[in-house]
Amino acid sequence: MASPVLPWKTKIVLTIVSAISDTVRRHDGTINRRLINLLETKVTANDKPIRGVKTSDVIVDANRNLWFRLFTPTEIHKRDVIPLPVIVFFHGGGFSLLSAASRGYDEVCREFAVKFPAIIVSVNYRLTPEHRFPSQYDDGIDTLKFLDETEFNKFGFPTFADLSRCFLAGDSAGGNLAHHVAVRSGETDFKRVKVIGQISIQPFFGGEERTESEIRLPKAPLISVERTDWMWKVFLPEGENRDHEAVNVSGPRATDISRVKYPTTMVVLGGFDPLQDRQRDFYQWLKRNGKTVKLVEYPNAIHAFYVFPELPESSEFITEARDFIHEVRGK
Repeated sequence: MASPVLPWKTKIVLTIVSAISDTVRRHDGTINRRLINLLETKVTANDKPIRGVKTSDVIVDANRNLWFRLFTPTEIHKRDVIPLPVIVFFHGGGFSLLSAASRGYDEVCREFAVKFPAIIVSVNYRLTPEHRFPSQYDDGIDTLKFLDETEFNKFGFPTFADLSRCFLAGDSAGGNLAHHVAVRSGETDFKRVKVIGQISIQPFFGGEERTESEIRLPKAPLISVERTDWMWKVFLPEGENRDHEAVNVSGPRATDISRVKYPTTMVVLGGFDPLQDRQRDFYQWLKRNGKTVKLVEYPNAIHAFYVFPELPESSEFITEARDFIHEVRGK
């Protein structure tokens, strides 16, 4: 079986992150949060611009530790169309790991804010196994409701943000989360928020029956079959299997979204990602349900490729996503 050609830096990071994931996950379905806090590098918000972006953390619900990191570009150029779109972003990590404060996601969202450009709302949702389905989806839709109902001047939301041109985005588990929030938002009456687009970056979907890509790439970095099986087990309600509609979204128990108002979507997949067959099925399922969707494939890309700036597909994705945003908001 062919393997992707990766720089040594990328290989080292993948090895370390995979090892951390394996170390903190316990066989009894719990996670060693104390060890994670020691090993994971986090970044604090900074109101002073760094690389053209300032950040702040906004509390949505203190009782469940629901908050988001707001990324605001500070160097707006004449070519940029004002007001800027708002992108509500959900991080990956199998619903169990990472946060909006993780260094990798802080850097990614900072780049999004500058390169698109856009206002980024990076949601820090609750994690499994402490909080199972549907906690993450509840946190996602409640963040949209907060943006819709709260006065901007109460939390420093920029006046040049356009909530009527709102996008959902997420990678891996965040891509799964974005989809389910998109469905819920299509059934919700908002006053200011209008979700018009979605960027689905290698979304985390599954199912009981193994796909060809899962069989061919069982030990892929970050998302080996063993890791994803564990993550689904601690995410789902007790007694459920991977054909649950939250996991196998296009499977035998799929939700009927044919009448749901659903945003124009870009689905991104990589040729060395074991989840790629699930993602293609998702793309085809959206088409069958009459949704506007495009598929972007990077044949040599691994899972989470876009967080590695040294990979050529990373910059290609930024350009593709920027063009998609401009196209959709211009309609």
